[in-house]
Amino acid sequence: MSKVFTFTPDIDTVIRADEIITGGTGYRDYGSLPPEVEAMSPDYAIYPQFRRALGFMTRGCCRRCAWCIVPRKEGTVRPAAAWDEIRRPDSREIIFLDNNVLASEFGVEQIRRMGGRPLWVDFNQGLDARLITPEIAGLLARLRWIRFVRLSCDTSELLPTVKQAAAYLKEAGIAPSRLWAYTLVRDVDEAHRRVAALRDMGITPFAQPYRDYDGSEPTAEQRAFARWVNKKSVFYSCKWDEFRYPGKEFT
Repeated sequence: MSKVFTFTPDIDTVIRADEIITGGTGYRDYGSLPPEVEAMSPDYAIYPQFRRALGFMTRGCCRRCAWCIVPRKEGTVRPAAAWDEIRRPDSREIIFLDNNVLASEFGVEQIRRMGGRPLWVDFNQGLDARLITPEIAGLLARLRWIRFVRLSCDTSELLPTVKQAAAYLKEAGIAPSRLWAYTLVRDVDEAHRRVAALRDMGITPFAQPYRDYDGSEPTAEQRAFARWVNKKSVFYSCKWDEFRYPGKEFT
């Protein structure tokens, strides 16, 4: 039984099994499954309503962001599987879960191999803007995207880099409406300035209130800010100060 987050509740229903093995970040278990298990394809028959393939072309990350457990859990970036090993025979859509595919020569080569094929993809953990060059942007532009080209901008220091990466992607032919960025929310005022800058670049922000490894709850203000950013009908129709209105206290 796996759990991704420490704040995820345990299953409280009866499980018919002789033995239950727990693992994953949510249980603070940073080990790995046996290689033969890691190499197995998911049993999609369990979820017949889900029509896309899921998998990792690479595991790990070369960055050491203070809020991220991936390097501690998985180590530096390394190959995991070729794209055609992940693809389902009954689907043309793949969701890749890689944490930093562009930091891997293997990962970049897989992107190159997918270019121009009748295949729709999503890198749902976000692409590292620091690694997007004109050449990489050209490779990404040859892919067919399920919806968004996801980036991340978790600190204000990354704004110039994200702006340059967005320019490369647009020059390569990726529509601005496809650009999207994760934004970590710790200090709300700083996150607000960052979100406003992303919006001015034409990038759709997605706010994620910060939680630590112990599962601490985001503050009421962080939650409210995320609601404002992530509900686009509100985000594009009123300002943050109008949403929280003067005198409102967050407790």
